[in-house]
Parts: sequence; C-alpha cells; structure tokens
Amino acid sequence: MTISPNISWAKAIPLAQILDTLGHTPTRQNNHEIWYHSPFRQEKTASFHIHIQKNSWYDFGIGKGGDSVDFVCTYLKTSGESHTVADALRWLQNMTGGVNDIRNIETYTPPSDTASPLFIKSSKPVEHPALIEFLNKRCIPLPLAKLYLKEVRIFNNQTQKRFFALGFLNEDNGCDIRNPFFKGCVGTKTISFIRGSRTTPQGIHVFEGFMDYLAALVMHNASRFNDDVIVLNSLACLKHAVPYIKNYGYRVAYTWLDNDKAGREATTILHEFFASQDNLQHKKMNHLYEGHKDVNDGLMAKQTLTIDG
Repeated sequence: MTISPNISWAKAIPLAQILDTLGHTPTRQNNHEIWYHSPFRQEKTASFHIHIQKNSWYDFGIGKGGDSVDFVCTYLKTSGESHTVADALRWLQNMTGGVNDIRNIETYTPPSDTASPLFIKSSKPVEHPALIEFLNKRCIPLPLAKLYLKEVRIFNNQTQKRFFALGFLNEDNGCDIRNPFFKGCVGTKTISFIRGSRTTPQGIHVFEGFMDYLAALVMHNASRFNDDVIVLNSLACLKHAVPYIKNYGYRVAYTWLDNDKAGREATTILHEFFASQDNLQHKKMNHLYEGHKDVNDGLMAKQTLTIDG
C-alpha cells in the first residue's frame, strides 16, 4: 500500500463529514461555505470556516488552514496526540471505516509478485446454504455475519479449480477466507481493524480470528463493540497490531486469544507491550471461555448446554 493513494483518498474526504464524526454541528451554512465553532478550542463566536467546493478549511482564530490531512494533523496536535501525516492517515481510516471497509469488499486480484495461487473472482452477501450451515454450527447468526463477511468465489490458478468461502477483509486489502474445509488468505496477510461505536474509544479488543470476534459479539448480544477491535488473523501478525495501539490513548486492552500454548505466549508478549504504554491496563478475557480452545469453541459449548439444559 503506497502513501500517495492514501493521501489522495484522505484529501477527498469531505471536511464536513469529519466534523460531523467529531460531533460538531454548523452554526450557519449555504451552498458554498460552512461555519463552525473551532474544534481546536472553546469559543463563543464561530471562527472555523469550510469552503465546500475546495474542501478546504481555515481557522481565523489561529490563522491557519488547509485540506483534510492538515486538519487532522492540527486536531491531533491540539489533542496532545502524535500528529504526523501517517498518524493523520491512520486516524482518518479508523474514524471513517477507511477504503478497506468489509461491507464494500470488491473483486480483488493479489499483486503480481504474490506467491499465492488464489484469486477472488467475485463477492456477494452470504447466501450459500453450505456457508450458512457452517455459520449455524459455529453459532454465528447470519444477520451478524453479513455485517462483516462476504461470500467470495475463489479461483486457484494452479489447480484451475473454483470454490466458495466466507471472506473477511484486512488492512492491506487482503482477504482471510474460510469454509468448512479450508482456511487461508488471498493476498497480503495482516490484521483487520474495526472501529468501535464510540467517537473517542477508551479500549481496544484483540482477537486471533474473525470467528472469535463474531462469537464474542454473540456473547455480548451486540453487533459492534463500543471500543475498537483488532483481529490479528494470525499470531504471526502480532507486530502489525503495535502501530494501531502505541500512543493512541487507549486506557484498557482486552485480549481474547486462544487457551493453548501459542495463545498464552502471544498474550504474554502483548502484556509486556501494554505495560510499556502509559496508563494502559491489560484485561485477559480468557475466563469467559475457560476450558475451551478459543472464544468460538466456548460459545458453541455454552449454546449446546443452553439447548440441552
């Protein structure tokens, strides 16, 4: 993923959308301009101006303006956060869902230098009976699954065979795929980041796989966590999670990793990292699925007991 396309994408985000996400409402507006109270300080008279057609801003109180990226850099700086362009791009992607929103998954072809022979030829809402049955056995309701997963058609360039699977997009536009007989990835393997419902999240949840994330939502009778979520998609992607947590201002980190040797070791590594961050408390959630390999296995056992009992 190159920086230039990300900057182009970021600069195209309407400033009014960003202000709305932050909870600011206009004091007055017309077809050409919008005025707000400054998002950088408390004031009685609106001094923050947006030129709609140019998608530019100017704050008369500080004598400064620019584009969407400039705005986020200034906003992060006034909030006491790291405020490089890279920080602004990540913030924008987190706040808006980014270009990699799973609900907008498109036909994807991996870069030509990838070693994977797999290609996603098409995607659509989950509707194949075999995939629905697979989700049912995993105790994942279809309406919840449809919020995060797509039914993807895969072509294997080596075997010339096709198959279908559940697809879960990651931050590098790769796609973790899974069906009852196969578990793998198309394209780059990395984490998936899911924005919480809070505008200013206080916590971050870390899951090993997307089935565990969906299972935790079922346990909480929710379609989304209040706080942010990282799905590692593989323990090998632990290091990719660090930039999404370091110096971001989270107060609590919740880990939902497997109850096996690898999961315990990864939890220990994360615990040591969390301890290096200021005021970041670590809460292990393993007690919710104690005695079971992972979150999804714990959910399935609980649902079976509920049915049998």
